[in-house]
Amino acid sequence: MSEPAGDRHPRDRLRRELSLHDAVFLVVASVVGSGIFLTPGAIAERLPHPGLILSVWVVGGLLSLAGALANAELGASFPHAGGDYVYLREAFHPLAGFLAGWLSFFGIFTGTIATLAVGFAQALEPMLGSSGPAKLAIALGTILACSWLNVLGVRHGARANNVTGWIKVGVLGFFVVATPLSGRGDVANLRPFVDGILSAAPPLAFALALSPVLFSYLGWNATVFVASEIREPGRNVPRSLFVGLGLCIALYLALNLAYLYAAPVALLSGAPNVGELAAEVIVGPRASGLVAGFVLISILGTLNATILVGPRIAYAMALDQLFVRVADRVHAERATPTGAIWLQAAVACALVGLLETFPSALDFTTFGIVLATMADTLALFALRRSQPDRPRPYRAWGYPWVPLVYLAANLAIAASLLFGRPREAGIALAVLGVGVPVYFVFRRLAPRELLS
Repeated sequence: MSEPAGDRHPRDRLRRELSLHDAVFLVVASVVGSGIFLTPGAIAERLPHPGLILSVWVVGGLLSLAGALANAELGASFPHAGGDYVYLREAFHPLAGFLAGWLSFFGIFTGTIATLAVGFAQALEPMLGSSGPAKLAIALGTILACSWLNVLGVRHGARANNVTGWIKVGVLGFFVVATPLSGRGDVANLRPFVDGILSAAPPLAFALALSPVLFSYLGWNATVFVASEIREPGRNVPRSLFVGLGLCIALYLALNLAYLYAAPVALLSGAPNVGELAAEVIVGPRASGLVAGFVLISILGTLNATILVGPRIAYAMALDQLFVRVADRVHAERATPTGAIWLQAAVACALVGLLETFPSALDFTTFGIVLATMADTLALFALRRSQPDRPRPYRAWGYPWVPLVYLAANLAIAASLLFGRPREAGIALAVLGVGVPVYFVFRRLAPRELLS
């Protein structure tokens, strides 16, 4: 299966409507959600040392940046809808691309949407006093409402991302600045910063702590999936990845310093919402309501961004007739992949009822992300060899050493998750395995001219 080396699939009917500003804040809106509030407690529990806590956020950010370097080259070279589905199809075989798309659609994006929707409903619970059935209704209704917004037009979804993205940056920036100015924290909470760092936790604990960190960085590659809708993708896809992710890394490191200044590690350890805990120290009891409101906006913004990005995977596979035909339907006037959007909504709604706990869904999703990003990196190497003359508006910095280090680090994380979270990793592998026979079914049904 092949396609012309142009800037889009010949059957792609989506329009280039997203600017660099839209693309940057698509990354910001995708990355900055509830994770920065909900995961630090679990990280402090696994790594009871200030230096280790900051180190794991630095390592997670650098790993994400290394992945962005590889994806920037791939996205600029193949500015099509679908992201890693396209890269693996071109680098190896349509089966490899299909499995990447299958796992991304069913194991990463729909799983993330379901998790965020449940988190949004749980965050609303104290305000509404809602019961179990009411929370389920809120989660499902939120998915359907955000899906409808993105059906109306990619510009509608992008505007919502821009608004929530600026709110996130502004509020978190204010919190970072206000925390030390309040004088209510203690610099002593940051000690010891280096002493005892090597013996504070075993290597497996550090690797497992990377799972919630990487989950919190999830979304850094959002723009590669919508590359066929970004103006000047050869320039703007790489820029959006670097600017958007760089802004998120800076915010996350600054916030963790603020958390540690506000409270000692022992108090942060196991806390369900570290952002609220730290804000109460700085502002007082009134902070809980303010943080709760911000968490709602953050979750909603990330949910909307994920709902915008995810359907482009199913849409890209359907263009090659390797997915259900409804997924390639595009609204004649709005130029939105309506079939894929509603298909994604249906799968995410089904997953809402299957979620048990936030950590289990988190590790399942993270394992899928690690597998997908390792495959992307391998595709970078393969394409450099098999298509050396292909135009590359951006070439990955540090090639081949930075991608190799990224690949090795993700392999270690995958092994740690497989050993430390076998159930969640096993589910992700099962989802991947189910995709093999499904691929051959679609391949058998696809017209021969699309398989040549």
